[in-house]
Amino acid sequence: EFVLLGFLCSEEAEILLFVFFSVIYILTLLGNSAIICAVSWNQQLHTPMYTLLANFSFLEICYINSNVPNMLFNFLSKTKTISYNGCILQFYIFLSLCATELFFLAFMALDRYVAIYHPLHYSTIMTGKVCGMLVSACWVGGFLWLVTPATLISQVPFCGSNVIDHYLCDLGAMLAISCVPVPKTTLTCSIFSAVITFITLFYILVSYTLVLRAVVQVPKGSGRKKAFSTCASHLIVVSLFYGSIMVMYVSPGAASQPGMQKFLTMFYSIATPLLNPLIYSLRNKEMKVALRKVMCK
Repeated sequence: EFVLLGFLCSEEAEILLFVFFSVIYILTLLGNSAIICAVSWNQQLHTPMYTLLANFSFLEICYINSNVPNMLFNFLSKTKTISYNGCILQFYIFLSLCATELFFLAFMALDRYVAIYHPLHYSTIMTGKVCGMLVSACWVGGFLWLVTPATLISQVPFCGSNVIDHYLCDLGAMLAISCVPVPKTTLTCSIFSAVITFITLFYILVSYTLVLRAVVQVPKGSGRKKAFSTCASHLIVVSLFYGSIMVMYVSPGAASQPGMQKFLTMFYSIATPLLNPLIYSLRNKEMKVALRKVMCK
């Protein structure tokens, strides 16, 4: 078994952190669940864009459940242990959901590109069947992408310290306690992380460059304002998530700083799932109306 060191602080501080993260956890579940209910109950929102948003909110619920419940449990635990198999499983699920989110963000950029660049053909291109296939591809692709890194991590020899200086089983923290250097595993995992990050980011940037060029050509009015608002919401989410991911897994030296590593992991795995419902709902008129109906019910 491993010991998840978590946050080096007193018992009183850990209780305060437990309360703080419990509130964030509950708010995240409520916010994302509200978006799912709003899309499900409102017929006007049964469109590819909002179907994507509902699936994205479900992904965020899965994402925060992959690490926060165990972290909350460890705040109150004396031992803070996790089994070897449990640690490998958490590593695989956590990073697979992270990869799935990268695919989803790229897919959402594609949806906005088709809607704004080819508005007359949007309903024939982005059908319910196509949307379902692409959503499934995001989930399957995310979990398949991490099979090789998870397999390599499971073969790393841990014969020395079993104390992981983190609150979850993350890549850098686990490689740090390997009893022998594993340069090939480190390089392979870095390549897998960099490839999916830069490919999806490049695709998003190209898509939104074309989208913004099309939006600028639209005459001034509500349509142009709505397009800018929708694109801005997505770009804010992309900036928050990719910014922390790239510093964490691409920036050299980030893994050697446990404090920075924990902060960045908290940002993209806890803060962004909390902020995403606010970003999308506050900048979207239809979503605001649908959420009010959910609250009334």
